[in-house]
Amino acid sequence: MSEPDKHQQIIEAAVRVFARNGYYNSRVADIAKEAGIASGTIYLYFETKDEILVTLFREKMAEFVADVRKAIAAEPDAVAKLRRLIMLHFQILEENPDLAEVVQVELRQGQKFFRGASAAEVNSYFSLIASVLEDGVASGVFRRDLPIKSATKALFGAMDQMATSWVLGSRSHKLSETADDVAEIFLNGLATKP
Repeated sequence: MSEPDKHQQIIEAAVRVFARNGYYNSRVADIAKEAGIASGTIYLYFETKDEILVTLFREKMAEFVADVRKAIAAEPDAVAKLRRLIMLHFQILEENPDLAEVVQVELRQGQKFFRGASAAEVNSYFSLIASVLEDGVASGVFRRDLPIKSATKALFGAMDQMATSWVLGSRSHKLSETADDVAEIFLNGLATKP
């Protein structure tokens, strides 16, 4: 097996182990067993369990942002781009429940995670959301005085909370079924129409 394949094999095994056991209850030996390799082999690729988690997040987040960027580029306007972005955010997590568990629950255990090791990846996603909002302002679809930074964080916060509630709940509904509701609330607000 080539080196990149082994690296990916370890990352995929770590997702499953962290989702099943929780990050703190998982051992490098558990990841090795799940990956079907010797424990010592992991140390050829990663120095610590923390490094596995950080790498897992960075790689998965970079892949996620690239996929979303590509998909929304095909949409005709900012409203369609925003709706597609929200739907993809939910669909990708829904289709990868182990990854959703790790991203929505296990990563949050380390308070400094989002300020430290993963800041660039999170900021990349925020930049993508902000670019859609800026596009909407520029095209006159969104109001000119839209506070882009606040709106970006508010939308991310709404999507993140919906995903966390789904992961922690019974998962009796499809997460993607809530995408239209989130888009409608965000695009049209709470006030009644005049």
